[in-house]
Amino acid sequence: MSSAKRAAVIVNPVKVDGDKFRRIVETALSERGLDEPLWLETTEDDAGVTMARRAIDEQVDLVLVAGGDGTVRVVCAELARTAIPVAVLPGGTGNLLARNLGISLDLDVALTELLDGSERRIDSVLVEGDQLTTDRFVVMAGLGLDAAIIEDAPDDLKKRVGWAAYVVSTLKNLNHPSVRVTITVDDQPPVRRRARTVVIGNVGTLQANIPLLPDAVPDDGTIDVVVLAPRRITHWPRLALGLVVKSWRERHVERFTGRRIQLRADRVVRRQLDGDAIDEGTSLTAEVDPAALVVRVP
Repeated sequence: MSSAKRAAVIVNPVKVDGDKFRRIVETALSERGLDEPLWLETTEDDAGVTMARRAIDEQVDLVLVAGGDGTVRVVCAELARTAIPVAVLPGGTGNLLARNLGISLDLDVALTELLDGSERRIDSVLVEGDQLTTDRFVVMAGLGLDAAIIEDAPDDLKKRVGWAAYVVSTLKNLNHPSVRVTITVDDQPPVRRRARTVVIGNVGTLQANIPLLPDAVPDDGTIDVVVLAPRRITHWPRLALGLVVKSWRERHVERFTGRRIQLRADRVVRRQLDGDAIDEGTSLTAEVDPAALVVRVP
């Protein structure tokens, strides 16, 4: 790690405890002989685009990012294909990328793991759709119920009880209406399903270690899709078991794998990228960009 001269720290000030966080991070960096870091805070209007571009312009050797999953997604999107490594620090509620890369959710431990860790190339996923400028994600994108759960988990509840806020929101949304979705994987014939939610993932594990996409690996050059299609509320317990127990065959859960996935709904539905609600629409097309992002891992 000693070869890195300077790091940039991109932080969402709403999600982390400012002064204390800064003290801990700057101490860890100076202990390893790095110069004083370039410190960049996101704003309400800019979740990290300008900050990441500044870090790239300044040719830093490492970017540390801490904030919600949205901040992490935006910074990783900008740093894709730059070869500048990203160290994802825990902050916010979801920490989905950190969890899936095996990074501790304790800040001191995470800093040690990442600054003394190794580098790994992972896939980034290009995504486009109606009402959506071409973008990228690293964790998951979806439409239907999952987007409703994310949007309906109140911020104050997330602050108080963490990811349990999503459980509350899930229970509230179990009757979320189904939608007819056409799913096209690579060049295969399209399949049509009536689903509550369809999620495309680069990694597979949700909060509470629920393996939504158990075969999703962030560096295998493919992306995975899960279709959840319970017809009635009474199907949910079986479906939940089907998610947690891999050997359990559950007819309301269906999975696909490919390099390019197109989803088209027959009406406007809610959508999300890496745990952030985006504009409603009818389509999402995701295509893997293999080994596009360098991340630090324990």
